[in-house]
Amino acid sequence: MKFVAFERAKQGTGASRRLRITGRTPGIVYGGTAEPTLIEIDHNALWHALKKEAFHASVLQMEFAGKTTEVLLRDVQYHPFKQLVLHIDFQRIDGSTKMKKKVPVHYSGEENSPAVKVDQCLINHIATELEVSCMPKDLPEFIAVDLSGLTKGHSLHVNDITLPAGVTAVTPGKSNPVLVAVVATKAEAPTPQEAAAAAGDNKKKK
Repeated sequence: MKFVAFERAKQGTGASRRLRITGRTPGIVYGGTAEPTLIEIDHNALWHALKKEAFHASVLQMEFAGKTTEVLLRDVQYHPFKQLVLHIDFQRIDGSTKMKKKVPVHYSGEENSPAVKVDQCLINHIATELEVSCMPKDLPEFIAVDLSGLTKGHSLHVNDITLPAGVTAVTPGKSNPVLVAVVATKAEAPTPQEAAAAAGDNKKKK
C-alpha cells in the first residue's frame, strides 16, 4: 500500500494541536541509517487507510519529498473517544535485513471440520495474530489457516501450520503455543456398555 507524507516543520504539543485542527496528523519515521524524520499526513486519508488490515501488517510505500521509502507501521495513538488519530509512528525497512512483525491469522473451514459437523464442538480462536520473522519482501499480509481437519479432543498449534516460504514464527517463551482449541459443548451420554458397567458397580456397593 502507498501513502503520502509531508515534512513537518514544528514539533511539540501546541504545534501538534494546531496541525490536527488543519486536518493533518503528526507522525515520525525512524530507523535505518537516516535520522528520525518528522512528518504529517492528511487525517482523512490516514483514517481510511487504518481501517484496512494490510496497512497494519504489510510493508508500506511512503511517498515523501519526491522519494519512495519502504516503512512499517509501528504505533498509532487514537483519541480516547473522538474519531481522531493523534500521532503515528513508522519504521524504515532495510531490504537486506530480517525483520519481525505481527501479522493477522485468517481461519477458514471450521464449519466443515468433523469437530463441528459431527461432534458439534466449539472452536475457540486463541490467537488472532502471529509474530513472524522474515525478509521484508517475504512479509505476508496474513497467515491463512485451514481448520477443516479439526477433530474433537485436539488443538491446533503453531507447529501444525504451514507458513509461507521464508517465514518463521516467533514465539518467545513458548515452544509451540496453541492457536485454536476444540471445546465440547456438553457432556456425552454414556455408551450402553458404560451404563451397564456403572449399574453393576452400584449393585455391588449395595
